[in-house]
Amino acid sequence: MPPPDECHHNPNEDDVNSPTSPLNLLDQNYQELHQNSLTENTLYNDELFPPDNSSIGLFDDLPPEVDMSQVVWKRPSVYVTSDMVTIIFWRFGKWIDVVIDDQLPTIDDELLFVCSKTSNEFWPALLEKAYAKVCGSYADLHAGFISEALMDFTGGTHMYYTLNTAPADLWKIMECAFKSKTLMGCGSNTVVRKTLPNPGSKVMSDENPVQLVRLLNPWGEEEWRGDWSDGSPLWDTVCEEVRKICHDVLNNGEFWMSMEDFTKIFENIDICCLCPDFLDGSAECHWTSKRHFGRWNAGTTAGGDIVKTETFWTNSQFRVKIDELNEECASGQRPENILVSLMQNHEKRHRNSQDNFNIGFYVFEMRSESGRFSSEFFIDREPVAQTDELVWFREVMKFFRLEPGEYLIVPCTENLGETASFVLSVFSKNETHLE
Repeated sequence: MPPPDECHHNPNEDDVNSPTSPLNLLDQNYQELHQNSLTENTLYNDELFPPDNSSIGLFDDLPPEVDMSQVVWKRPSVYVTSDMVTIIFWRFGKWIDVVIDDQLPTIDDELLFVCSKTSNEFWPALLEKAYAKVCGSYADLHAGFISEALMDFTGGTHMYYTLNTAPADLWKIMECAFKSKTLMGCGSNTVVRKTLPNPGSKVMSDENPVQLVRLLNPWGEEEWRGDWSDGSPLWDTVCEEVRKICHDVLNNGEFWMSMEDFTKIFENIDICCLCPDFLDGSAECHWTSKRHFGRWNAGTTAGGDIVKTETFWTNSQFRVKIDELNEECASGQRPENILVSLMQNHEKRHRNSQDNFNIGFYVFEMRSESGRFSSEFFIDREPVAQTDELVWFREVMKFFRLEPGEYLIVPCTENLGETASFVLSVFSKNETHLE
């Protein structure tokens, strides 16, 4: 179910849809298809995502015991009553309605991909099928980043922290995120990627406070075996009441770690919230969002990064005016008042058929001047904020502070002439004007 639009988003002429009035993927209208099935008294068969290998796609690393020639597509109605299915996703700034039939790939009567612990629960497999249709095939779901799925499933705002350079109050940020029912995920290049359901608890260990993090490994039963794991003797140092609440010796993929170990073992954390309001701790201060759909076109608006001194100025330029904060917002818990997100979209259906460009953005202070800035404006001018580096992620973001005034945001790809559409989003707890 799509979340409410809590971040006071201001739509423009290119952004008029919503969770309650989404676009139709591949022009398939659920109501029309449903009525046709009722009229013809037949179960729906999706011709645009058929029950064959074209929908499964090509995997490079399937286990040898998986014989794709043995796949049989079955409906949940074989086991339980089923119906038509429609699911809404958020993709590249737009809400889209995805219609699927309920035929699922099986081998030997077992679901080939996502399955539930209970035999009559099929919504995870149907959700997976709808997302596979959005991305092109089941194979196109293979690998990727937690942040992309969190954003596609919720339409939320994405914040990203590299753990070895994270702010000192990260545990407090995670605690606030958990209280606001925000989704979080963490990952590492050296250990299995895991989701993070909550920041855990602060416990007293021999009268010393310890910040603990509760994690879930969604891939199986593998767990952390170090300090504060299920079998750790450190649990004997906390009171019995806390042990009863927190300590379970179960091989279920859930485990505890200290915040110190968490930031050492894992490399990054993604936080996907409906709105950054939770960071301020003030019910009187509400963030707003502005969004613009743009495009890098070779030869006109794809000028490369800032070191391309002769062409950088040809990139799209966005003027931002930031007003004074009101008293309630100015007294917030964190100094940051701006979050800028840049997302690239190559507009191909199959997710794995395209490579991302290295992308980023630069923010410059400016005066009240009209017109487009030429190359002279950027000569020897240092940005007041920028992405840490230009990277090949689908989306990059930066959370920072800007004083009231006027600024110029320039999104770019690393190389000259790289063509793609993009979505630039600005979230602010100031009143902000974007042109």
